[in-house]
Amino acid sequence: MNIAEGRLDLAQQECDSPHLDAVAHAHDRMHALIEDLLTVARADDTAADTAPISLADAAKESWDSVETADASRVTDIDQTIEANASRLKQLLENLIRNAVEHGGNDVTVTIGELPDGFYVEDDGPGIPAADRNEVFEPRYSTNEAGTGFGLSIVKQVVEAHDWAIHVTDGLDGGARFEITNVDILDTDHPRS
Repeated sequence: MNIAEGRLDLAQQECDSPHLDAVAHAHDRMHALIEDLLTVARADDTAADTAPISLADAAKESWDSVETADASRVTDIDQTIEANASRLKQLLENLIRNAVEHGGNDVTVTIGELPDGFYVEDDGPGIPAADRNEVFEPRYSTNEAGTGFGLSIVKQVVEAHDWAIHVTDGLDGGARFEITNVDILDTDHPRS
C-alpha cells in the first residue's frame, strides 16, 4: 500500500486526472478494509482484562475518535459497567460511524441507558425489519464506501462480553442498537 500510495502521489503531481482520484478512493477503501480485517483477526473470543468503565466517558472518547461531520451527540447515561475498555471503544466507534454513514452528516446519535445495559440510537433512516439479522453478517453493507465489517465487529465485542444485542426502531425512526445483559456497577457519574 505504501508503494502504491507513493506512486499515486507522484502521478498526481505530474498530471490532473479523475482516474487518479478513483485510485485514491480505492486506496482509502483498502485501508478501511484492512483495518477492519485486522480488528477481526486480532480479536479473541473473550473480553479479558475488564475494569469499571464510565459509559459517558467511553461515549465521549469514542465520539472524538470518529469523523462525525455535523452530526450531534446526546449522552443520556451515567452508568459504570464492567467491560474491556478497548473492545467497548470499538463497539461504540463502530455504532457511531455506522450512524453517521447511514444517517447523514447532520444525524443525531443518542447513547442512553437501559435497566440492564445501554443503547446507541440515531434519527437516520433506520434499518428495515427484514434486514436486522443480516446487518451483523461480515461484509454486509448497504453503503458503497462501507467495508461491511463494522457491525460484525460490534457483534463480536458483544459476544466476547457475554452481552446480547438487539436492533429495533429508534424513537425518531432511526436505528436503535440495544446492548443488554451488561454488568452495571453503579450510576453515580454525572450525565454529559
